[in-house]
Amino acid sequence: MKKIFKTKVLYFILGALIFGTIGVSAATYFESNLVTYDNKESGLNSTNVQGAIDELYNACKTSATGGNGILEKVDIVTSGDGLYKDEYEEGRYFYKGGNPSNYVTFNNEQAGWRIISVEPDKTIKIIRTTNIEEMVWDSSNTNNWARPATLNTYLNETYYNGLNSTAKNQIVAKNYNIGAVTKENNDLSLQINNENNTTWYGKIALITASEFIRTSSNKNQCGTMKLYNTNHDHICKYTTWLKEDGLWTITPNIGNSTDIYYVHSFIAGVKTFSSSSKGTVYPTVFLSSEVQITGGTGTQNDPFRLS
Repeated sequence: MKKIFKTKVLYFILGALIFGTIGVSAATYFESNLVTYDNKESGLNSTNVQGAIDELYNACKTSATGGNGILEKVDIVTSGDGLYKDEYEEGRYFYKGGNPSNYVTFNNEQAGWRIISVEPDKTIKIIRTTNIEEMVWDSSNTNNWARPATLNTYLNETYYNGLNSTAKNQIVAKNYNIGAVTKENNDLSLQINNENNTTWYGKIALITASEFIRTSSNKNQCGTMKLYNTNHDHICKYTTWLKEDGLWTITPNIGNSTDIYYVHSFIAGVKTFSSSSKGTVYPTVFLSSEVQITGGTGTQNDPFRLS
């Protein structure tokens, strides 16, 4: 509504329909900040139409829920840092770029998480901004997350139990894509399909290899695993906000029962790594579509706030 009335000109008929108490003397238009009304019945602070519009807009804006709340607060972009409409999976939106405003306070960790994506069902996928520790992906050296892998058990039992009650209520269990993909592939659409072919249902997991690729805002030079690995050192590591020295993904290497894709953002790109080796762990969860987005702009100093 705020964007519609950006010119601050409001036809008196629409104003009368909304507020009912506006007094006008001619069928013409007025600058909405000059039109007064009796606010005793409305409960609003403003006594002019534009102020009331702004109050109503902000009230709706701060009470929006889930992914809808993010989409209402954030403009969709097609270049630079920001939230993009995904071209591969209908209804998904990804934060891309070197430092988009995608910080969120979760589990009482101030700006301690960042939004990966808004999902088609309006849940929100987030990832912790700092790793919890270095751990082996699977002590039995398999790349089967659903086995369950060692890290799967740790995240969904020990780590989950350590979250506060509010955070637990905000998390929803969902299907995580755990399908295997080929090394150095140059077809992101095929890679996504392969990842989506196998799923695991649970509360806490890890980012997929294709989701990591999609955090880069430079599709032409970083938009596939092969491109990312070729150009990571001088281009791609500067166009993604996931700049950790290392990061386990949930994605296995196809045709190999032991290797997992591991992100070396400042070393080698997205490479395979033995699941029995130690690597840094960044938990990923889905927030309920009913979670309230109560404020914030998404910057590190003013992260999105939840309730």
